[in-house]
Amino acid sequence: MAVTESVAEGAHGGARAVHEGILRRQSARESAARTYARALPIVPVRARGLTIEGADGRRYLDCLSGAGTLALGHNHPVVLEAIRRVLESGAPLSVLDLATPVKDAFITELFRNLPPGLADRARVQFCGPAGTDAVEAAFKLVRAATGRTGMLAFTGAYHGMTSGALAASGGAGDVRVARLPYPQDYRCPFGVGGPSGAELAARWTESLLDDPKSGVPLPAGMILEPVQGEGGVIPAPDDWLRRMRQITADRSVPLIADEIQTGVGRTGSFWGVGHSGVTPDVMVLSKAIGGSLPLAVVVYRDDLDVWQPGAHAGTFRGNQLAMAAGTATLAHVRENGLAERAATLGSRMLSHLRELQTEFPCVGDVRGRGLMIGVELVDPEGEGTGPGEPPGAGDHHVTMSGLEPTRTPRPADPELAAVVQRECLDRGLIVELGGRHDSVVRLLPPLTISDEQAAAVLDRLADAVAAAARHQQHRGRRQGRQDGPAQGTG
Repeated sequence: MAVTESVAEGAHGGARAVHEGILRRQSARESAARTYARALPIVPVRARGLTIEGADGRRYLDCLSGAGTLALGHNHPVVLEAIRRVLESGAPLSVLDLATPVKDAFITELFRNLPPGLADRARVQFCGPAGTDAVEAAFKLVRAATGRTGMLAFTGAYHGMTSGALAASGGAGDVRVARLPYPQDYRCPFGVGGPSGAELAARWTESLLDDPKSGVPLPAGMILEPVQGEGGVIPAPDDWLRRMRQITADRSVPLIADEIQTGVGRTGSFWGVGHSGVTPDVMVLSKAIGGSLPLAVVVYRDDLDVWQPGAHAGTFRGNQLAMAAGTATLAHVRENGLAERAATLGSRMLSHLRELQTEFPCVGDVRGRGLMIGVELVDPEGEGTGPGEPPGAGDHHVTMSGLEPTRTPRPADPELAAVVQRECLDRGLIVELGGRHDSVVRLLPPLTISDEQAAAVLDRLADAVAAAARHQQHRGRRQGRQDGPAQGTG
């Protein structure tokens, strides 16, 4: 027995050494721009569905899912079989933009699932393999089609990491795109939230476009996310989204829907715009449409197809393995009603998570749509204007025209959110942080997550929040001791 235990301990020690060695070499050799590796010091070696196994032998429930790329989870059998068939057929793996049976099947399945009103008159442009390249291509497309140059985007947006995509994202440091308010309840830019806040946001958009002295000429296009992901998991109100569609249509401004993260069933509809019934002029798609492999496309109305040959290209736009994996993923989601499943399960998970708000004052807000869920951590003792709050967002909200705020937001607490993420990892749960101040814990589980797995995710997250709340209380007591002598000697 002692010998067996000694062998097991030795094997575990060896696995741990491999794990630590790989992380050490990564830190020494990779760019300072690495991101997930800093907060998630794991070395995945095997994965299936929701589960990842690290080089150290630990198992994790993965609610990051490749930032939403893995709609069917890791190594789903239908995806592996689709890839295997292409490999065993002897077909070329990369063919630029030449036509192939694999590509034809992908386009057919993609068009089968497009929003009504777009599929019958759609064109598709294959881009470089990242979603940000699809955004760049969409900008080039609408500028060529309209002859205009400006773009409209929204506060809190995230559209990618290339220059043009960054210029339309919330963190842009050099303003080349006009910003519009994105409606939200908890941190409403107008301090009111709800339908009233969304109405004010819509009126602001109309005023900006119609005021000849607004400083914003009629733009080439408007880009928006049906649910802001990196912005903090903020779903667009359906009525507001329909209003944006009407505003842009009335002014001949192409509407671009960024469905890179919201697409393929993630929000409880096959596309995020499906909840509102909106048909955009352009859709940018990536992540899940490649079935876990790199693929990005722009789908748009045929009357916008004014490009000259070679106007947008990319060496790896003919990735056959990604197209095969994507076809299998799209078909599996459609045939098995996984979007509807995401809506039902996501609603149930949101209900359970909202119970944390009553138990822990540090949980400021729980929101989301389908299996795109966010839990915002706050400082419940904070007063006045905190990070991300409009002026007067403490105990005394500014009101306009008698409109009352739906809730009083507290200051965002990114330190606490980081503690929750660490506590989750200690409990074998991988989550992402997002939001304006990285204070939102994000859940993006695969659409194939089971009820039992969902319950395990909720239990581990609740336990992590409880541990983090104790940390926050300890931090408050420590801060109180530090502040005490200074106040006493004043």
